[in-house]
Amino acid sequence: MKLLVLCALVAVVGVVLAAPQNAEDVQLLRSDSDNDGLGNFNFLFEQSDGQRHNANGELRNAGAEDAFVAVRGSYTWIGPDGVNYTVNYVADENGYQPTIEQGPGGAVPSAVVASLLG
Repeated sequence: MKLLVLCALVAVVGVVLAAPQNAEDVQLLRSDSDNDGLGNFNFLFEQSDGQRHNANGELRNAGAEDAFVAVRGSYTWIGPDGVNYTVNYVADENGYQPTIEQGPGGAVPSAVVASLLG
């Protein structure tokens, strides 16, 4: 459960960091979600400002004391420098494991990379 909360927090932080100056101008282009109510889910959204987020969750060890939801996903935004940034992540029994991709001309500050990678 703690892992799921951590994943949700990371997703929210990613979206907040990418918030545009004029949020009222951003339009939702696509939104899909599916949740079986048993721990398995998937969702995605895409906005007109270039933000995208998708994730898939899978219940593992169902019925056991150590049951958990493993999540795989990514979120993307266009930084103030005009560069496209993407964080791909897996959150499972091995913890949160992000990788960062950036388009040409991008440079994620080393402190940000260090904080994401733990």
